Amino acid sequence: MQVEETPLKDCYLLKPKIFRDERGIFLETYQRRQLAEISGIDAEFVQDNQSVSKYGVVRGLHYQTGEFAQTKIVRAIYGRVLDVVVDLRPDSPTFKQTYSVILDDENLYQLYVPKGFGHGFSTLSEKSVFAYKCDDYYRPGSEAGIIYNDPELAIDWQLPENDIILSEKDRNLPTLKQAFG
Repeated sequence: MQVEETPLKDCYLLKPKIFRDERGIFLETYQRRQLAEISGIDAEFVQDNQSVSKYGVVRGLHYQTGEFAQTKIVRAIYGRVLDVVVDLRPDSPTFKQTYSVILDDENLYQLYVPKGFGHGFSTLSEKSVFAYKCDDYYRPGSEAGIIYNDPELAIDWQLPENDIILSEKDRNLPTLKQAFG
């Protein structure tokens, strides 16, 4: 596995070693010891989540607050997504900065998203299956988010505005300024 730094502090792009032959492919998607040896990252993951989305769906930007903040490793199992993170840690040198990367079933990249980051993605293919590995359990009372089209963040979701599909919850999220002042 290769671990590459992103422009955001403590956020890493994980590139697994892929074995290909005439039968298909094999890859190790996670190995705690190897990740710790390569990067110093040693999180204990306790919950895996999966979502299925159709073209145009934007999920996010979501995060868990306080003591229930989650570190995640995210990946696209099927399809193609634009994965987006924003550093929401006020003491971080990259506070309020964003990073986006294509995750798909061809490159098989994963993104390590540390606690204190907002996370979201847009589905660019007809369908996507997206997986989240989390180091803490989901707690509804600590969930929060930032509206996907926040003007301060100016995220290009790589979708025409008319094609974007949002949940009612995501449509009503606050701006960065409303959430962080």
